[in-house]
Amino acid sequence: MSCTPHVTCATADGAAWLASAGTYPRSTLALWRERPNAPLVLPCGAVFDVVSAPAVFGRRMLDRLWDEGPGSGPVAVFRGRVLLFTAPGTAHRLPSLLSWEEWGSHRTEAVPPLLCHGTGDAVTVPALSVSTLSDDASPTPVGSRWLVAPDTRHPWLPGPEVLLWAAVRAARAAVRISIFPPADQDAKVYDVSRRR
Repeated sequence: MSCTPHVTCATADGAAWLASAGTYPRSTLALWRERPNAPLVLPCGAVFDVVSAPAVFGRRMLDRLWDEGPGSGPVAVFRGRVLLFTAPGTAHRLPSLLSWEEWGSHRTEAVPPLLCHGTGDAVTVPALSVSTLSDDASPTPVGSRWLVAPDTRHPWLPGPEVLLWAAVRAARAAVRISIFPPADQDAKVYDVSRRR
């Protein structure tokens, strides 16, 4: 059983932290007050970076962070991907750490690529509220939600080393490694158990 928290609504402090990433935080907060079910696009690089992983692999990483590691910062799901909010600079450093770990080698072919969003990038963050309809009756986008919503003005955010650790452990859990070579399908097999 996973220890991952299920905080699905951002608090006022969490919303203030998210809004601080934008150029006009007060305008962002005012927009969210009017439309709490509206997702918004926020820039990365100053307040947070985001590492985006395919849903299943991202969930494995999240489980590793909470079950075996230090936990995570805010985490969202958007369009079939898990968005892990990380410390600024992670998007720049993580790709080199992954290549050092031989991340695209033949040994890790089953591991999906991680997308790193940092300075100059922007991400869509889910609505602050989990209700399905807002005042104007527009539905919240399907699959856009918080798994771990921000709940403080200064959330702990994992850095590149912590994300590398979680990705490697998630990959090891996903890829079965055998010390034996694959069987030759055309080889003749002899039953030696009946020898005298």
